[in-house]
Amino acid sequence: MSVDSNLSPILSEASPVRLREIPYNYTSFSDREIVIRLLGEDNWHILESLRDERVTGRSAQMLFEVLGDIWAVQRNPYLEDDLLDNRKRRKSLLDALRHRLGQMEKRHAEYEAEGPSRAQRVAQLITAAHQAVDTFEAHFKSSEKMRRKA
Repeated sequence: MSVDSNLSPILSEASPVRLREIPYNYTSFSDREIVIRLLGEDNWHILESLRDERVTGRSAQMLFEVLGDIWAVQRNPYLEDDLLDNRKRRKSLLDALRHRLGQMEKRHAEYEAEGPSRAQRVAQLITAAHQAVDTFEAHFKSSEKMRRKA
């Protein structure tokens, strides 16, 4: 009996490995750690509770794109400097982030009939994501202020 035939039942019964869903995450941080840093631990638990209820996953994908964009900029000083130096590009990024959140809100409104508990959890995630984008934007404003001061 070959080793491969001995492992195949074990491998087929093992739970699938969850790939990272946050794009641009080339760091050692897991999706969980990033969500907790940007949205808070309570929102990670909400996200986990909604994970099993996904219908299409499109809103989750948009949320992860927003978090991925923020995370990539925060972790890359060259991107951050570029956005500090180029207001038009920064505005474009912030508009894109807010557009995705707007699309999530639109989808949320369409599926609100699925249940008040789910709707409330989704609304809380969207609110937390808006706060993360606002904090992200505020960081640029305070950095610009510090640069002018220096």
